Amino acid sequence: MKFLMYGAGSIGRGFIGPLFSNCGYEVAFIDVNRKIIDALNAYGKYQYTVAADPVYDVLVKNVRGVDGADEAAVIEEIAGCDMIATSLGASVLKKVAPTIAKGFSLRMRKNGRPLNLLICENLKDSAHLLRGWIEDAMPSADKPLVHEHAGKLGLIEAAVGRMVPVAVQNDDDPLHLTVEAYGFLPVDKAAFVEEPPAVKGLVPHTPFAFYEERKLYLHNMGHAICAYFGERNGAKTIAEAISLLSVRLFVQGAMTEAAAMLSIKYSVPFTRIFDHAEDLLLRFENAYLHDTCARVGRDPMRKLKAGDRLAGALSECFRHQVYPVYIALGFAVTLRTLTDDVNEAASLARNTGGLTEEQTALVMKLFEAADLPDGELFQKAERIKRELRGNIV
Repeated sequence: MKFLMYGAGSIGRGFIGPLFSNCGYEVAFIDVNRKIIDALNAYGKYQYTVAADPVYDVLVKNVRGVDGADEAAVIEEIAGCDMIATSLGASVLKKVAPTIAKGFSLRMRKNGRPLNLLICENLKDSAHLLRGWIEDAMPSADKPLVHEHAGKLGLIEAAVGRMVPVAVQNDDDPLHLTVEAYGFLPVDKAAFVEEPPAVKGLVPHTPFAFYEERKLYLHNMGHAICAYFGERNGAKTIAEAISLLSVRLFVQGAMTEAAAMLSIKYSVPFTRIFDHAEDLLLRFENAYLHDTCARVGRDPMRKLKAGDRLAGALSECFRHQVYPVYIALGFAVTLRTLTDDVNEAASLARNTGGLTEEQTALVMKLFEAADLPDGELFQKAERIKRELRGNIV
């Protein structure tokens, strides 16, 4: 059995590839980093460190590399593999869609076997987007064939919960990574063509939207707020940031709001989601990961976009009558990394975040207070929350 991992970065090598290698698959990694590809082909194995207590190492065997710049080779690999996954980043995923389209076309001509593709990206509605990119990129001559076999392409969204910081370059061992122990990969069961493979750690679930939004609006949202509040307080790493009492209060407040919203929206017991949030807070404390606030907080504009971790969580809370004061505070502090101008910030909230006037007004109250020390900012947020709640019977 052959598993194709499109992307040999931190998640590909540190999580997805090993899941399938452990179950007897040969894992072929596709990447444009020649140092990584050459090392995979030279050794046929690599080792990663699990940041647990105690720390331990895991050996991943039966692997090889494929040069991502060699499109013809990649197309042949797609045509002949048993399953494929991507972990590339949203912008790169769109760029490789033409190659995936050509590989699927060749597969239909050669053997007609169904192809399941796991999309391991932080990209909402990724299956819908990727299918559109593939269809747009399909050569005209192949469109009738692919249309005929459209049901044989399963595009499966996945919620990647394992935290794997970007690897520090090590010339002695360019394949080494450090990962956390969390090893579950929820995937959209309904999107598979035929039955999902029996891979330990793979969690097929329907409806998948719950896991997708739990990852984006709880995990990613809380992680981002931790990074921005950490930087505001001079913290370099996520573990250092979450160890600060005020940062923990802000992050826990935002994650509690998101947990309440998800519980209402999906009729899942609040305690189940809150327990996951509490576990995330403990995982953020993992100093062995050396994960930086700068890495987690990079590209704030994307994190503020409509439907993404901050704006999406905030809007969904309003929609389900949850008062997202701490999420709005996180949104405001993120805005402060981009501008100090009130009018510009309000424009970004409305136009980039897609927030309503009511939601924007809440964010701006907190934006204008963002220069306050953490203690006073916490009190301000609590006062606003009481005002929103009104009298509770």
